[in-house]
Amino acid sequence: MTRTERGPVTRPALSRCIRVPAEEFADRHWGREPLLSTAADLGVGFEDLFSAEAVDELVTRRGVRTPFIRMAHEGTVLPASAYTASGGFGAEIADQVSSDKVLAEFADGATIVLQGLHRLWPPIIDFTRALIDDVGHPAQVNAYVTPPSSQGFEPHYDTHDVFVLQVSGEKHWRIHAPVHVDPLRTQPWDQHRAAVARAATHEPVIDAVLRPGDALYLPRGWIHSATALGATSVHLTVGMSAYTRADVVDALLREVGDNAALRASLPLGIDLRDPEALAPIVEQTVQALIETLQRSDASRPAAVLGARLDAETRAEPVSPLATLDALETLDADTPVRWRGSLPVRITTVDDRVRIVARTKTLSLPAEAERAVRRLATGDVVTPRELPELDTESAVVVVRRLVREGFVVASG
Repeated sequence: MTRTERGPVTRPALSRCIRVPAEEFADRHWGREPLLSTAADLGVGFEDLFSAEAVDELVTRRGVRTPFIRMAHEGTVLPASAYTASGGFGAEIADQVSSDKVLAEFADGATIVLQGLHRLWPPIIDFTRALIDDVGHPAQVNAYVTPPSSQGFEPHYDTHDVFVLQVSGEKHWRIHAPVHVDPLRTQPWDQHRAAVARAATHEPVIDAVLRPGDALYLPRGWIHSATALGATSVHLTVGMSAYTRADVVDALLREVGDNAALRASLPLGIDLRDPEALAPIVEQTVQALIETLQRSDASRPAAVLGARLDAETRAEPVSPLATLDALETLDADTPVRWRGSLPVRITTVDDRVRIVARTKTLSLPAEAERAVRRLATGDVVTPRELPELDTESAVVVVRRLVREGFVVASG
């Protein structure tokens, strides 16, 4: 059994960002075309996730360091020394944010970029994890804080999909169709700088002002630029690094080592610069590769991409102190649940049930299997409610799962 937290069919985190049903978004928009959703469509703003006050707190009180902060002025990224300084006595770190310097640059028209908020700001940490469960791809969140009438970056495209969530202020967005469809990470926009600049002079596909509570989805490759209007603009950019068929190809190519013909050395003395010398070898290699791929199934790509997803995303955080306190009082009536966004594989071998996660494997007696599977559904239960275990044994199993970070107290 594999547990992959994807949430209910409604996909609640995703639904906050789109005005259409999730199924329609998947079929029509995901990786294909932009979607503009207004606050009236969505019904709920984004100030529970972030705010102008949160920006000030991060800049003034949190000791943020590069690369979690950067600044840009009219498309040019400023050197870190322009907005950072030493933390002073007791925190002699040279690249901590300097609120004085940030104020000076911001007042002069520079945009503040707060990066990696999915690791810094608690509401965004929780939202990002839920969104990853919904979309099945890694995500990150940055905040862009732009002073009035300023443009942070010139027209460009991203190599990942984005949701733009307007928190406060207004920003005028111009969206143009791609000049390079579905770019990979190795194909950034500056490789097509001239074509992007030309495309940005044409009639935009979307020309709209985002106001608080509005959201915009952009597939990778779509060209965009934005200008703040009459007040400071704060928006979140949720970047989603969608896995591609090229990633599946990379995973499949790992099987070439299973074919002895593909492991064979090239001839002694071959001139690697001579296409004619390589031609028969290329033909033979392609044929051997075809034969290898025709024998392939989804098991290796699933293992490779699954391991990559686990490495690029994080499960629900656990609180070390609170967890140890909970263990002290955990009894048969303590509500517990599976740790959010923690995928595992549950198997039974001989007289043991094995719970395999990315970073660890836990082995328990086989009689605990049904209890473990019940917990892994994600429902809130008490040890007393677990099947096929007496109360004392159920408490012991749950204590072990909590101690190892598979289960958390829900009270």
